[in-house]
Amino acid sequence: MRQFTDIAVLSGIVREALGSGVDVIGVDRLRGGSKKGVYRVHVRGSRAASVIVYSWADGENFWPSAEGVDAGHPLAPASGLVPFLAAQRTLDRIGVRVPALVLADDSRRRHPADVAVVEDVAGPTLEALLRTDPARASDALSELAAMLGVMHRQRGRRFGRVDVLERGDKASGDSCEQVVFERALEDLAEAAERDPRIGSAAAPLRDRLRELAARVTPRTEHRLIHGELGPDHVLVDAQGHPVLIDIEGLMFFDVEWEHVFLQLRFGERYPALSRPGLDPARLDLFMLAMRLSLVAGPLRILDGDFPHRALMRGIADHNAKEALALLTR
Repeated sequence: MRQFTDIAVLSGIVREALGSGVDVIGVDRLRGGSKKGVYRVHVRGSRAASVIVYSWADGENFWPSAEGVDAGHPLAPASGLVPFLAAQRTLDRIGVRVPALVLADDSRRRHPADVAVVEDVAGPTLEALLRTDPARASDALSELAAMLGVMHRQRGRRFGRVDVLERGDKASGDSCEQVVFERALEDLAEAAERDPRIGSAAAPLRDRLRELAARVTPRTEHRLIHGELGPDHVLVDAQGHPVLIDIEGLMFFDVEWEHVFLQLRFGERYPALSRPGLDPARLDLFMLAMRLSLVAGPLRILDGDFPHRALMRGIADHNAKEALALLTR
């Protein structure tokens, strides 16, 4: 039986963050997290009616463990307090709104895992708002485009997650396109074993990846990107301003990687976030690589006990079809 963070532990953490006079009156475990637990803790005796607690306990991570994974690889699953704090500092410094940090604790005194307490942004996700209030969502989308402009103007000679670069380490790989290409070959091999449609087209998909990678010319400058920015990773506060969450994967990388994900996740709304000057060769390679990743990854998590199984199967099925369609374009 998977063990989540219990109320007593959360109560102690929140009292440490907000003061001993605060009473915890309710806890909700929020849906959606696959690498960490996300809890809304309702309180009395504080200016804020609630806070959010992140828990990076092993029991909160639904992804199957994999041996030999390079945790500093730019495309490795990013999780933990260290990458979270590095991303939070970086975005705060350049004026990109993220939930305010209240407490970060890696002492393991109250809980056998790293935890963070952050501001509870009083608002829906941009994904929900796009469905329920398109006019208000449009304003938030325009502001999000400006935030992305600020991020993407941050330049770096080296690529990699910001926590890796902060400690002076070098990310794996010689270039972003090499990293994406090699990971795409791994995802293709995994997807081919799990999905018969991909398996039957593995050879032409491999050839197509090689063809697209050969078209990419070298680049020596990289931009700051979120790395997984869908409308579900943007909250909209009471004043209508966007707030970025799930920031642990923040990195310097090719900006086209960000824009491919934006295209997939925002669909017909993507033009509001697009920008001129993107490299078509990188976009083509990264799009096929992203599609293959979104087949292999969702099928991999189903090896465990991730509860939202139909959702993951749907993501894998959709992206398998789209990957195969790219062979004819």
